Amino acid sequence: MQNPHDDPAIARRRRWMGVLAQAPRETLERAWRRFAAPPAFEWLRRPETGLVMTRGRAGGSGRRFNLGELCVTRAAVRLEGGAVGHAYVAGRDGRRAELAALFDALLQQPTLHDELERELIGPLAEAAHAAREDAARKAAATRVEFFTLVRGEDA
Repeated sequence: MQNPHDDPAIARRRRWMGVLAQAPRETLERAWRRFAAPPAFEWLRRPETGLVMTRGRAGGSGRRFNLGELCVTRAAVRLEGGAVGHAYVAGRDGRRAELAALFDALLQQPTLHDELERELIGPLAEAAHAAREDAARKAAATRVEFFTLVRGEDA
């Protein structure tokens, strides 16, 4: 049996859902306003806010531990054509979850996918990557190296 995580279609969708989940609301609103006639949809799950437990690993690979709770808002929609979109976003912004779910559904439409990938997901992914690199550069600038010197009588 094939592992579903190896499916390229699932990997592509996981990528764009991650990008949408981290996208600023203003960017999603701007992209939504580009539609002359926004597509009709029905709610499968109106935006709901709750808590999820986040977990970490000691040293990145050690035993798992509960890190703390994170506030998350989720939403699910179905477009007129039947495509279903889901979204989970950090925080309490229901409109952002709604827009992310709508774009998830729209990205599943072959007629819109390439345009949305080029005009929305690509620039959002590049901006997120640049922000991560900038944060890593700033963190690296504060790194302190410690050295241990061996004294003559300790050798």
